[in-house]
Amino acid sequence: MERVQPSSDSPTRDPKSPTVLSIECLKGSSKADEWTADMLQTGDIVEELRIGSSISVKSPFKNGRNGVQKILHSSFKAKDTSILVRVRRGRDEFAELQACIVPNDSAGKKHYMLRSISDPNYTVGFLDRSESECFELQASRNSRMVSALTRSRLQDGYVSYPWERRMQELLPIPSSSSFLSIILLPKASDRAASRYNDLEDTQARANAWLNASQASGVPIVFMNIQTESLLTKISGETASSTVNAGSSSDLANLANASLYGFEDYHGVDLGVVRAVRLWYAPLGGEFPVEIKIHEDDTKLGFAISRTDEGFVYISSVIDGNENVPSCRSGLSNLYKEAREASRLLVVSRIANQKILPWMVSSTGAVRCFDTVSLSQKLSLHRHAKVPIFLHVFLWDRSLTSSSGSQTRFRAATPSVLPFPPEVQLTRQANESQIQPLSPDDVQGERRSGAGERSEMKLERDTAGELSFRFHDFALSSNWGSG
Repeated sequence: MERVQPSSDSPTRDPKSPTVLSIECLKGSSKADEWTADMLQTGDIVEELRIGSSISVKSPFKNGRNGVQKILHSSFKAKDTSILVRVRRGRDEFAELQACIVPNDSAGKKHYMLRSISDPNYTVGFLDRSESECFELQASRNSRMVSALTRSRLQDGYVSYPWERRMQELLPIPSSSSFLSIILLPKASDRAASRYNDLEDTQARANAWLNASQASGVPIVFMNIQTESLLTKISGETASSTVNAGSSSDLANLANASLYGFEDYHGVDLGVVRAVRLWYAPLGGEFPVEIKIHEDDTKLGFAISRTDEGFVYISSVIDGNENVPSCRSGLSNLYKEAREASRLLVVSRIANQKILPWMVSSTGAVRCFDTVSLSQKLSLHRHAKVPIFLHVFLWDRSLTSSSGSQTRFRAATPSVLPFPPEVQLTRQANESQIQPLSPDDVQGERRSGAGERSEMKLERDTAGELSFRFHDFALSSNWGSG
């Protein structure tokens, strides 16, 4: 695009206002450059068309727009699409556009428009107008710019994204998120589950679950809390008391309600149960541990249990440097560090599958993973000689193994989002929940009897009074006589 110097023999305005071929801007440039003096504008009068190196047509154009469209059609079929357009603005101002000929599908068959070479977003067409009308359009440039600004709308779009590759390369645990949460349903206040305790009660339960988890030694920290709406069908007294609140005072009461209703277009009474989702994160991130199985291994050397809050943790590890998987993998060292820090060594994943508690039902029961089935799965790994990949919660990001043979587990923990400032607070004397402690505080915990806390959770759930020990597990005990 370039400016052309005024010519002394430029056509002047005809008082009889003859019909001329003019420019019609079809689509603006990406930077709205069509409003600059160097660009073609609606109302500019076409003076000359140069197609390729052989065709040059000057004003006046035979048959106006229709005649030009035939020329463009012939050139397009001949694959000669390069075109230079020279226009006049006013009496002695000229501009040029270097473009290519492309079909204008919106105008119908055998109709063409010009697309700018420098900006493919900018397209123009031709229109027959009187010369006086062209001058009026040129004079109204400023008002048309303001009008175009008013009509301008942002448009949405789509962009392809390499999800599979990003999820494999950029996540600490490939194809699995590090966002941890548990959803708590409101507690039903009757056996028919038609009425529920209010939202404040559900939030208090979430708060109690978090504090109890921290007090038991689970190294997690609060991140966020939100409400989630779940649809349910209601009827009878429940529907009459919750559907279509009729006054502003009733609407105000819904702010703390766990159940409210409405009537759909078919007259069915629907209820909305408001659950609470609690988001949390491990203090030191999730740490991967690979447990390799040897042919002569007869036991794994560790046992698992479960806290009342639903977390699975390593409850005991064979002491010493025996040639068992738990010692070779460094799991025994992590377990000792956890006990000394008054923490539980929580198992968050097995083979990248999360085994964390995920829901609290309306009866108050915590939905979590069964330790018996987990024990069976891990023991089958030993029998099949298949390595076990675990992830555990760390409480200190700088934690390293003191054993020289476990150098491969000294890698930095997966990167996680920074915790909010309140996470850095030390534990207050009147608080039961555990927060990150300074080294001096940790030493104090050790002197005050760190073992008491870890002993509190050794009696367990479905596995019986004692933790399930893998070296006592026989394959035949699970498969019967078959």
